[in-house]
Order: sequence, then structure tokens, then C-alpha cells
Amino acid sequence: MDQPLDPRRHAFREDLADARLQGRVAAARFVEGRPGQVRVAIAPVFGTPDAGTALTTQLLFGETVRVFEESDGWAWLQGDADGYVGYAPAAAIGREIGTPTHRLSALSAPALARPALKSPPLVDLPMGARLTVEREENGFAVLAIGAFVPMQHLVPVDARAADFVAIAEQFLGAPYLWGGRTRAGLDCSGLVQVAMQATGISPPRDSDMQQAEVGSAIDVSDNLAGPRRGDLVFWRGHVGIMTDAAHMLHANAHHMRVVVEPLAEAVARIKATGNEIIGVRRP
Repeated sequence: MDQPLDPRRHAFREDLADARLQGRVAAARFVEGRPGQVRVAIAPVFGTPDAGTALTTQLLFGETVRVFEESDGWAWLQGDADGYVGYAPAAAIGREIGTPTHRLSALSAPALARPALKSPPLVDLPMGARLTVEREENGFAVLAIGAFVPMQHLVPVDARAADFVAIAEQFLGAPYLWGGRTRAGLDCSGLVQVAMQATGISPPRDSDMQQAEVGSAIDVSDNLAGPRRGDLVFWRGHVGIMTDAAHMLHANAHHMRVVVEPLAEAVARIKATGNEIIGVRRP
């Protein structure tokens, strides 16, 4: 028997569904959807068209999506990079699709009004933002949006970092935010996703998906021997990144920020809440 489709990764409702799902789901109407591109620094995504509900993820400047519906100021869409489905403010999604040439490699960087160090910022862009650079001027990238970013903060869009753990370590101290994907706030699986994307890997959004799909399972002994740098440790609803054989980096709601701590301490604390390790994966 076929497994039910996950609504987080397949766009379907009783009244409307992605045309690619025709024959797999029941819906009153199927649509192809249209391409869209994020035109704000960070676009919030929700599970329902209600900004008062829980944030499910964020889309970053320049990321592309497929929009299935626009209604009452909301766009029902699916991200191209990870397939995540949700509702974002329609005003955050542009219809014109640019071709990114560069990616922001700094944790964040201001896009300036002029190519000068003392120029006022127009918007703060997050790591991973996809940008179209038209030319270089005075050491600044001239962006298609009419703003300027120091070239030192950019890498070619297809550049690949060597170590996703080193990328994740840059977020140390960043606040915890359910559904977040930026230095301003991020959650455990968002940290894994953003760090891995910098290396050219595009993992799924949520920790249960990452456990099912990223890398291969490894065995860990009762005394927690076996993990190495880069391994992902999973609990129900949580994931951490090993920085070495004994320490784990993770965004978590206990510290309310990104921290590194001994794996044994995290295991004991989380076990006290009734949650034990359910898997370790090696990307």
C-alpha cells in the first residue's frame, strides 16, 4: 500500500492541488502553479494563511518557489530547494525570475545604498541569499536590485564550502527560533539545512525528514562511542551536529540559542524529559 503523501512536501488540499499530484490525491481543482522568487530578505512561511500561527520555515532572498494560489494577501507555495509547502505573504514573492550569480557567504550583510563604507544600509541580507551581481564597483558588488554589497561577503552561486560543520559553528550564540533559518533566529533542523546548503547539499527541512534521508545510519554504543565530526544525532523532534567525538552543536530550546556542549550532558538532560536518541546519521 502506498504511504500517504506528506502535506509538508506535497501541495494538496481538498479544493486545490499541484497538477503533478493528479491521480495521487483527490482535489476539486488541479493547477500547474507559476514560478516565483523571494524578493525580501526573509519571507516567513506558515502552515496556514495566518501570521498568528506557528512559523514553519523561512524563505531567503532570491530563493525560487512555485505558487499555486494567491488569495487575501497570501501565496500558497512550495520551495524549489527543499519542496516545503506553506503560506507566505504574497508581497514577498516576485513574479519576475532573476538568475542568481552569487550567494551571501557571511552570516548576514547589509545591502547598502551606495558603493561606500559609510553608505546607509537598505536591507540586511541573510547567509544563503541568492543575488544577481551586475558588475563590481570600488570593491562592491552592484546588485540587480540597485544595492551594493562588499565582494568579500559573496561567493559564486555554485561555490561549495568544504565543511558544513564549520559553517554551522559560525552560528554559535544565535537565538533559537522555531522555523528560523538565519542568524536572527533558527531551529535545530534549520541550522543543519542552512549549513549543508553552503556545501552544495540541499537536505530536507525537518529533523524527521533529515533522519530518513541524510547520509547513512551508524551504530553508537551505550557509552556514546562511535560518533565523529559531522555526524547528526537525532531525538524525536530534534537534531544536533557532532563537532568532534564528544561534543555536539545544536540550536535548542533549553539554552534558547545555538551552543556546543558535551554529547553526554545533552543526552542525560534530554533523557530526563523522556526523549532518547533514535538514530545517528553520517552525511
